[in-house]
Amino acid sequence: MSFDSLGLSAALLRAVAAQGYAEPTPIQARVIPHVLEGRDVLAGAQTGTGKTAGFTLPMLERLSRAAPCGKRRIRALILTPTRELAAQVHASVQTYGKHLPLKSAVIFGGVGPHPQIVALRNGLDILVATPGRLLDHAQAGHADLSHVEIFVLDEADRMLDMGFLPAIRRVIALLPRERQSLLFSATFPEDIRALSDKLLRTPVRVEVAPPNATADRIEQLVHYAEKSEKRGVLSWLIGKGNWRQVLVFTRTKHGANRLAEQLENDGHTSAAIHGNKSQGARTKALADFKQGGVRVLVATDIAARGLDIDQLPHVVNYDLPDVPEYYVHRIGRTGRAGREGLAVSLVSKDERPALQAIERLLGARIPHAPLTGYVPRPGGDAPPRRESRQPQPNRQPQGADAHRQRNRHGGRRRANAGRRAS
Repeated sequence: MSFDSLGLSAALLRAVAAQGYAEPTPIQARVIPHVLEGRDVLAGAQTGTGKTAGFTLPMLERLSRAAPCGKRRIRALILTPTRELAAQVHASVQTYGKHLPLKSAVIFGGVGPHPQIVALRNGLDILVATPGRLLDHAQAGHADLSHVEIFVLDEADRMLDMGFLPAIRRVIALLPRERQSLLFSATFPEDIRALSDKLLRTPVRVEVAPPNATADRIEQLVHYAEKSEKRGVLSWLIGKGNWRQVLVFTRTKHGANRLAEQLENDGHTSAAIHGNKSQGARTKALADFKQGGVRVLVATDIAARGLDIDQLPHVVNYDLPDVPEYYVHRIGRTGRAGREGLAVSLVSKDERPALQAIERLLGARIPHAPLTGYVPRPGGDAPPRRESRQPQPNRQPQGADAHRQRNRHGGRRRANAGRRAS
């Protein structure tokens, strides 16, 4: 099948060809015709399968077929869980719609609202947004959602994982009842099924991979390593394999910062990205990583579903995620666009139950590989030896404490001498 056979206009086909694509991916081939027919769609696909173009292309086609006269109103709304994903989806809208007379904008938190207000006031056809900032603009009267014709809920399972369900319901309440709705999700837990029942009307269900399955092109490995050894193991793996681009996931923001600093000290250019970083810092770190200026990007789960890096070869779970489904999202960053990828998990003894939960979710055991050739560094990942030369609590006290202690000892010696003299 080719894109020519899907019913897209010449303007869209030209934009697709300019990106070097000749044949649609399975999710695109199955979703695009249903969206063009105006059907609601419940779609399941792993990241990296081309799902963004799966809803962007037919959405642009439908909007361009009936461009309204007068002031532009928001006719299509795409809701995403993270700033990074919102920016990437908007980039796709601009890329594929560059030959169409449609205007779009993206709004998310972490940046000043004024340019977003200006874009909304000037009128637009397509809005890509995160829930929180969208509701802020809607409550302030800047964003009118009453004319939305197509609503896309992207990464729906991630939305619920991040606690956005109340915000999603508030957004849906602002939309017209008569609309086309598309829900995309990598996994289908019960709460996603419940949400789809309320959001979609007699939807067409499309799945190109079993729920919670991982991409076929991703090689998965487990290395057993205690927490004190993980940093040394990771640094050794990067150097031994000459990995030039590695995305590493940690459980906490502090852990991401600390690991990035340690790897930098080991000679691997590194940066951290997480929710406490400003949008500017996150954007710069991601750009440096994509361009090769940063070798290792250390991230929390906020990046698991928001990073679009087509050629990422290596993903490392430095800490296993608390939620098994997050494992699928994390490793889905590699093995994309027909390329192979490697996902490595460093598992300590106390993480064995989490590993078993992930394997139950996948329905398969993840292969364990020995760390052949690795020599643990003395003291594991303890602080450098020079820190051990600092004054210790049991050593001689210094300063005022020493002066007080000498006075006490001197007083005892004088008292004892007096008793002996008497």
